[in-house]
Amino acid sequence: MPQRLREGRHVMKAGDLMTAPPVTVALTATVLEAARRMEQESVGCVLVTADGRLHGIVTDRDLTLRGLARGRDPAQPVADLMTAPVTTVDAGDDLDTAYRTFRSTGVRRLPVLDGGRPVGVLTVDDLLRDVVQRLFDLLIPVSRSALREAGP
Repeated sequence: MPQRLREGRHVMKAGDLMTAPPVTVALTATVLEAARRMEQESVGCVLVTADGRLHGIVTDRDLTLRGLARGRDPAQPVADLMTAPVTTVDAGDDLDTAYRTFRSTGVRRLPVLDGGRPVGVLTVDDLLRDVVQRLFDLLIPVSRSALREAGP
C-alpha cells in the first residue's frame, strides 16, 4: 500500500513572495525624480502614492516609451506618465490568483496591497524563482533516491 505523507500544507500567498517594502514616489514627484529613485533602489518600477494610497505605477518601460521616446519634459509630474488605475493583488491572495492576474493582464509587476495600502510588489521574476525553487526541492530527494537505488 502506498505511503501517504500528511503535513500541514502552507498555501503560498502573494505576500510571501513580494518584494517589500515597495519603492514609492509622491504623486507630486517629477518624472526625473521617479527615474532617479528607480536607479538608486535598483528597481524597475515605482509606485505612485499619496497619503499612503496607491494612485499609479511607473515602470522603466513607461519612462522610455511614454517619456523619452515622446520627448516629454523630465520636470513634468510623474502622474502624467503613470499607469492608472493599477492592477493589484491583495497580500492574502493565494499564488494561483497572482498567476491568473499576470496571465489575464499581461503585466510584469503587481503592487501588493494590504488594507488598500501598498506593502510590496510581486513580479513575474518572483514567481519564476518560486517555480525553480519548488522544482529544485522536488528533484533533490528524487535524485538522492535514484542514486541510492543505483548503488555502488
